Amino acid sequence: MTMSNASHDKPAMDPALLAKLTGGLGDRGRVAKICSSFGEIYSEFFPDVIKSETGLDVTVNYLGCEIGYKNHLIDDLSSNVTLVDVTLRNWSQNITIACGNGFVITLMEHLLGATADTIEEPAHRLLSIIEMDLAVMVFDKIAKVLRSAVNAPGGFEPSLSVPHALEMRARPPEDRPDEFAAAINMSITLAGIVSEFSLIVPQTALLKTKVTPPKPKRQTGQSAEWTEQLGDQVRRSHVTLEAKIRLQDLTLRTISKLMVGDVIPFRDHGDVRVEVSANSKELYVCEFGRSGENYMVRVKDTMNSDDELIRHLMN
Repeated sequence: MTMSNASHDKPAMDPALLAKLTGGLGDRGRVAKICSSFGEIYSEFFPDVIKSETGLDVTVNYLGCEIGYKNHLIDDLSSNVTLVDVTLRNWSQNITIACGNGFVITLMEHLLGATADTIEEPAHRLLSIIEMDLAVMVFDKIAKVLRSAVNAPGGFEPSLSVPHALEMRARPPEDRPDEFAAAINMSITLAGIVSEFSLIVPQTALLKTKVTPPKPKRQTGQSAEWTEQLGDQVRRSHVTLEAKIRLQDLTLRTISKLMVGDVIPFRDHGDVRVEVSANSKELYVCEFGRSGENYMVRVKDTMNSDDELIRHLMN
């Protein structure tokens, strides 16, 4: 008579029960209260951080929290967000911060000199390379408020990954167990444009945390530094230009019979007008010519001021 292996017959413990026993899953009311404390911190202090860095006024409001597996919470985010993964030594190694692209786009336009009455609701799109640079600064400030609120032992600074779009996020290995977390959701409003940001934090960190308001610090001179750094990044960016020359009108019959080697004359006589554009925005009026072996265009007039040209290129 053979003996059955008792360890094989024993059913696996329910993941939720195991998490509750090991401090990885708390009572929903308790978790919601902790998340609300974070909401109060960000509502009160994050506008001051943005004001001190940029000179701009924003409003932040707590929207509530979602509770579940961390990867599921990230999958449920809007597709119009950018993410960073954050570690804070002695607190949590698995934090994710999401920020709505609309806030970064609107902030960029303001820092480049646009006024509130000229800014429209931003399109749902991925951030440009330069906007990603600005997002690094935004995520850094969000993480710094988190660090101050949790007061982790050792006073270590948060470490942030490179920002990435939600659709570019690597899928976690299937054999890696997920953990219970909470998504702390905030709205942020700049010049009437409302966006959101979220902190997705494992409950193992939340449940051991006493949230404390950060000590206010007077920060001066940061706005000019931010704007100068951003302006330098913008002006060093490479932009692909396109030149459009109007050709002589032809009938459909003639166009349909064009063969390789046929020539279509320019419409203009003398100086040939060329319209130069980038990102579908007209920038310059030029004249067409030749310099040695190379064809070229010479700028004759600009469509807008320097600042307006830069803002056009950023859209």
